[in-house]
Amino acid sequence: MTYKETLDWMFAQLPVYQQKGKAAFNGKLDNILAFSAHLGNPETRFKSIHVAGTNGKGSSSHMLASILQEAGYKVGLYTSPHLKDFRERIRINGKTIGKKQVVKFIKKNKVFLEENKLSFFEMSVGMAFDYFGQKKVDIAIIEVGLGGRLDSTNIITPEVSLITNIGMDHLDMLGDTLEKIAQEKAGIIKENIPVVISEYQEEIAETFIATAKSKNAKILFAEQVIDRQYKSSLQGNYQSKNIKGVVAVLKELKGFKVKKKHIKRGLKKVIKNTGIMGRWQILGKSPLVICDTAHNKEGLAYIMAQLGQQKFDRLHLVLGFVEDKDLDAILPLFPKNALYYFCSPAVMRGLEVQVLVKKANDLGLEGAPYDSVKSALKRAKKRASKKDLIYLGGSNFTVAEVL
Repeated sequence: MTYKETLDWMFAQLPVYQQKGKAAFNGKLDNILAFSAHLGNPETRFKSIHVAGTNGKGSSSHMLASILQEAGYKVGLYTSPHLKDFRERIRINGKTIGKKQVVKFIKKNKVFLEENKLSFFEMSVGMAFDYFGQKKVDIAIIEVGLGGRLDSTNIITPEVSLITNIGMDHLDMLGDTLEKIAQEKAGIIKENIPVVISEYQEEIAETFIATAKSKNAKILFAEQVIDRQYKSSLQGNYQSKNIKGVVAVLKELKGFKVKKKHIKRGLKKVIKNTGIMGRWQILGKSPLVICDTAHNKEGLAYIMAQLGQQKFDRLHLVLGFVEDKDLDAILPLFPKNALYYFCSPAVMRGLEVQVLVKKANDLGLEGAPYDSVKSALKRAKKRASKKDLIYLGGSNFTVAEVL
């Protein structure tokens, strides 16, 4: 099989979460445990840091990888979803896994994958762990896909665990309250393994404290122990909370020599070192065009606050969402005095644009529907003056289509 044929086969197996949502959620670890055993338990051959959370886990994972690279270590990085190419999910020192290695891995394990009906995500996790084990990474940063307790990545025993901001997202799978969601995220806390919580959220702090106590795990709230401010190449005011969590994790990481100069350099070179995309990313100037993958109430609240601090003549918003988003909670965050360009990302879960237009109009957000993300952005660029600002977002897939 070619690389494209291999990916087509992977995507055609049990539903992919990013395409079909809840239908793809396995909710148990049996398959990944069996696959890991089949592969020779590769996750036991490298050290790791496990990162969960609703918002900020991707940025935090990339920051950790960049800093550890600057400290001279060989660093694996597993993240999801990808924006342009599947191989973005699996990197070592910023370099993606090779196409031939993806093809070889699937070909070698295809019979097992078919017989055991593994999901796309389970295959991806197994591939990453196998790759990191083979390449003998010094440490791997492993980002949770969804939730934590029953996520396929949760078979590792990390050196430190990190939990970032918790918000109301994936309610149909993780629970309909912050406390229930926090409980699922807390599922990555392991016996005697320190855990860092990036952001102190009063309503759920006790959930993490109680879980850590039951596991005899040291717990730190980064905001309470890190007072120094660092700058990062990742733009966005919201990154300040992520940075504190990252620095706190590195202070708890034993056996690795990470100095302040490595932290400074690593944070300033996150994009260069890891290839991360879609975090307050500037796509153009005159007019200023910014995209961000924030896609839930908490993440978009940060974005709207930062947009409010920018200087521009008029604000143009290109928005597209997926079906499971709570528009009643999200859309009121957006300003009424902006120009809107509504669209639907080209995935099975893409929210029908007419549904979005009606809901937005009912809430006083005026704008027209467009048949694609690209056509919506094209129209916004045509209408905008040089001193205007265009923001594009609402979903990872909306951003992916223009990257």
